[in-house]
Amino acid sequence: MALLPEMQAQVDMQNAMEDHRASLQAANAAKAQKMEALRLAKEILVENRRTKPAAEAVDIDDADVTNFAAALTSFVNS
Repeated sequence: MALLPEMQAQVDMQNAMEDHRASLQAANAAKAQKMEALRLAKEILVENRRTKPAAEAVDIDDADVTNFAAALTSFVNS
């Protein structure tokens, strides 16, 4: 038995809203995962720098953190 056009439109709208909500949740989860990878990478790099002798210690810049975070994410996702 087919739904009335009005009822079908409501079902379609509800499905579209649910799909949109799910895509927003997935995007937020991806952002949270990236932020956690950045936080973890920064902590590791800072700790590694702290344990080196002063003569060997180098400054940590944003490229170091983002590259290490990308490496961590790649390793976890492999």
